[in-house]
Amino acid sequence: MKIEAIIRQLLSKLLACGSLAILCIGLVACQTVTPVARTPVLVKQVVSAQTLEVVDISQPNATPRRVRLMGIDAPDLQQLPWGIEAQNQLKTWIGSQPVLLEFDQQTHDAYQRQLVYVWQDGKLLNEELVKAGLAIAISRPPNTQYDQRLADAQEWARLMGVGIWNPENPLRFTPAEFRQRNQ
Repeated sequence: MKIEAIIRQLLSKLLACGSLAILCIGLVACQTVTPVARTPVLVKQVVSAQTLEVVDISQPNATPRRVRLMGIDAPDLQQLPWGIEAQNQLKTWIGSQPVLLEFDQQTHDAYQRQLVYVWQDGKLLNEELVKAGLAIAISRPPNTQYDQRLADAQEWARLMGVGIWNPENPLRFTPAEFRQRNQ
């Protein structure tokens, strides 16, 4: 008799949990999702793995403007081989295809470059650089929208020993340390 009562209680609790799960799924499904505004541009030049010169897709002959990839710190071009390798990889990924720029809270840096997340074919290229071990994830509030994704990508690259995390040829100084030492 006791076993039957315990089984009934367990079934009752499972039914309640299942109902709660269905209710939660229903509430999530009914939420409206605000689409993220992304601006299509053509990349005229990959200045470095962190800086691009772009023009609006509707004005391909306009004067290019500089944009800076947010959430990452890529090796300086003089940090051989990593700076050039990162630049070349970004050039390869972008090719001649348009990209989408997404903005966060702060839209410009101290040098008046637009701060952007760069998307192509559904991939966040800022994150792809970090995952390939070609940039370091760096949080710069208030622009923190993809900080966790970038941190996860960096942890993966570090554990896999790719790019700047390769134990046989690691990046000796972070890009910030390198710039400070070579002023």
